[in-house]
Amino acid sequence: MQTPLPGKPVRGSRTGRPIMALLDLLGRRWVLRILWELHAEILGFRALQERCERMSPSVLSQRLRDLTRARIVEQDERGDYRLTAPGAHLLSALLPLHKWAEDWAKSAATGFPPAGCSSPKKRSARR
Repeated sequence: MQTPLPGKPVRGSRTGRPIMALLDLLGRRWVLRILWELHAEILGFRALQERCERMSPSVLSQRLRDLTRARIVEQDERGDYRLTAPGAHLLSALLPLHKWAEDWAKSAATGFPPAGCSSPKKRSARR
């Protein structure tokens, strides 16, 4: 399977629109978890594999190749993995989703809507 990149055909877009390429990449198994684990520190392959609940080495290798080709992750001189500047920027763009998910989890436990959310307005019936 090819690494999804803007301008190349990806799932959901024959033209490779940038958002579709990104969603294709982020939707691959383990990619978001890898990014999350690299958000705070540089990790070697084995440490990253353990943080990701011992995912298979072949899957981890492929995901790291994909993220490296997309210039979201890079290896340092020791061979450890870290987010690139664009990768860190991507993760900061995803953090509001993390906050939303935390609020959502609390609302699921309490039965109240997440903070700042209200029920959608009902549409009036047209005649």
